[in-house]
Amino acid sequence: MVQVTGCTGPICTCKECMGKYILINDEEDPRLTMFDRPLPCFGCGIGWCSFLLGFLCPLIWYIAGVLYVFKYYNRDPRERAGLSACAFTASACTIVVLIILAVIFI
Repeated sequence: MVQVTGCTGPICTCKECMGKYILINDEEDPRLTMFDRPLPCFGCGIGWCSFLLGFLCPLIWYIAGVLYVFKYYNRDPRERAGLSACAFTASACTIVVLIILAVIFI
């Protein structure tokens, strides 16, 4: 909280503020307020939501893996962990499928 002249505590009692809190905005770096908004997909983010839905349809892991490769997480760094989990799971799924196909056909 920012204190205005005449304010003595966290809640201002002066007539300028009318007893309300004062919002803080970082004027030097406006990118810091970029992450105040919640993540999409129920707050989990696209990456973790794709990771969980990938167990129902593994194709979703590959789509999220493509987003990871093309650095979708540069828009919001909070997405990086979920997208990398999807990319790793997609590659592990590919390896398992290739081993199963090798065992069946060889």
